[in-house]
Amino acid sequence: MTAVFSFFKRIFWALMLLAVAFYVSVAGLLLVWKTQPINNSMFMLSHRLGGGEVTQTWVEYEDIAKSAKQAAIVSEDSRFVSHNGFDMEGIEAARKKNESSGTVAAGGSTITQQLAKNLFLTSHRSYVRKGLEASITLMIEGMWDKRRILTAYLNVAEFGNGIYGIEAASQYYFNKSASKLNRDQSALLISMLTNPKYYEKHMSNKRLLNKQRIIMRRMNNAVLP
Repeated sequence: MTAVFSFFKRIFWALMLLAVAFYVSVAGLLLVWKTQPINNSMFMLSHRLGGGEVTQTWVEYEDIAKSAKQAAIVSEDSRFVSHNGFDMEGIEAARKKNESSGTVAAGGSTITQQLAKNLFLTSHRSYVRKGLEASITLMIEGMWDKRRILTAYLNVAEFGNGIYGIEAASQYYFNKSASKLNRDQSALLISMLTNPKYYEKHMSNKRLLNKQRIIMRRMNNAVLP
C-alpha cells in the first residue's frame, strides 16, 4: 500500500513540475512577444511537423488596414475592447443557440481565447485544453494590451493551407500588402477564418459571401483598441 501511495505521489509531483514548467515557458514567450514579432505558433509548428510549408510575415498594428481590424472585431469578438478575455454575454448567447439547434454550432470564444489556442495549444477539444486555454487567456490579458492582442491575432490566424497572418493572406489572395486592403477584401479574409482550408478552394461559396456581406454591414460599429 505504501509503495502504491509513493508511486502516485511521484506521479503527482511530476505532473506539478510539468505544469509549472509549461506556464513558466508560456510567461517567458509572452514577455518576449510583447515587443517582438511572432513568427511561430503551435498551429504553425503542427503544420510544419506534418510536412507542410508555412507562409507568414509579421506586420505591426499600423501596417494593417483599419478595415481588417474592424472586420475581425465585428466578426469574432464585438466586445473585444471591454472584456477581460472572456465575453460572458457571448458565451451565454452561444449556449442558447446551441441548445436551440441541438448542436455545438456556436462557441463564444473571444479573440484572446483564440489567440491563446493558436499560440500554445491545438485544435483538439477536451476539458484539459479548455482549462489551459482559459488560464493562458488570463495571462495574455494581464501581460499585453488590447492593441498587441489584436495585432498578434491577425498575424498568426490561419487563412488557408499553410497561410498564416493577414499579410501573407493579403499577398496570396490579392497580391497586395495588408495595409492596402479595402473593405470588401478585409471582410472576405476575416470571413474565411471559420474554415480557411476549405474556403481557400471555394472562394465563391455562398455561406462565405453571405458572411462577408454581414461583416461589411457591421464594420463601422467596431470599436478599435
